[in-house]
Amino acid sequence: MKNKMSMSMSRRTVLMGAGAVLATPAILRPAFGETTLTVADPGGPFGPAFRKAFYDPFQKETGITIVNVAREAEPTAQFKSIVETGAYIWDVCTLTLSARKILEKGDLLEPTGVKEADAPGMMAEALFPNFVGTDVYSTIFAYRTDKMGDKAPKSWTDFWDVEGFPGRRALRKNPIDTLEQALLADGVPLEELYPLDVDRAFASLDRIKPHIAVWWTGGAQSTQLLQSGEVDMISGWNARLQAAIDGGTPAELVWNQGLYSIEGWGIPKGNPKADAAREFVRFCTRPEQQALYTSELAYGPTNRKAYDSIPAERAKVLPTAPANISQMRIASEDWWSSNRADMTERFNAWLLT
Repeated sequence: MKNKMSMSMSRRTVLMGAGAVLATPAILRPAFGETTLTVADPGGPFGPAFRKAFYDPFQKETGITIVNVAREAEPTAQFKSIVETGAYIWDVCTLTLSARKILEKGDLLEPTGVKEADAPGMMAEALFPNFVGTDVYSTIFAYRTDKMGDKAPKSWTDFWDVEGFPGRRALRKNPIDTLEQALLADGVPLEELYPLDVDRAFASLDRIKPHIAVWWTGGAQSTQLLQSGEVDMISGWNARLQAAIDGGTPAELVWNQGLYSIEGWGIPKGNPKADAAREFVRFCTRPEQQALYTSELAYGPTNRKAYDSIPAERAKVLPTAPANISQMRIASEDWWSSNRADMTERFNAWLLT
């Protein structure tokens, strides 16, 4: 992201002599100047945020047109179909770390060509041979300051403490993150979470279950629940909760004992536009570009140098700000990739009991 890319090389070549440009304009035009890339992102607030940070600036610099489309919440099946059929309706797609792992096992990803030396300042956890992280999101909780008074909850143990912190609560209707939260509430240290003690997690969930007013299923719903005051405490993705605060909701985020993960770009294997896609992915490692999306989307840049361009007040609400990320740990994609199906089945059955 930081490098000026190989595209910049062709620009320097063009600038070496105006006479040469006039003599052979077709030859010296940027190599991908008439290319269009279709980029799949999560939709919603990501579209305008990434348009501002990545799509339009890349198009202006290279001449490559970026068309963005909203992908499904879980894109791995469609990604697999794209590669197997050769119908490349996407050239680049945002993936979570767990999705990356699934696609890697199926040999469905192109190398990005981005190495650590190409992107100074990037988090090591955001760089894989077939994946480049662009944003860090975290699962934390928020509480309504107008309901909690002077005594504010500061941990998952407090969230579970219905007598000490009375109020309506909401958790995600999914075992991912929820099992970890249950263990943290039961006293398991953050650094000792994995492998998850599943029986202990469900025993902890048994205690809080009668006090959960809403089991939310989507990010927009979590924002609305906090915004409307339907619940007083809620787990959620930090940007969705921050959106409510930015809209005027009297609430605070609790970063302590949070879990974070990384979302970034993958290129479908065999894509005939892979070279242009790699240039786009490399562009997205630039810290000055990543800084731009944070004004629209409260996720953390993966290039730490981006904070040189982010106002201090905004930096306070981003997951990769040092004060926040130091209170959290990265979720274990290895554990979940091995146990997700079983945990989902058990969790769904538990909800019905």
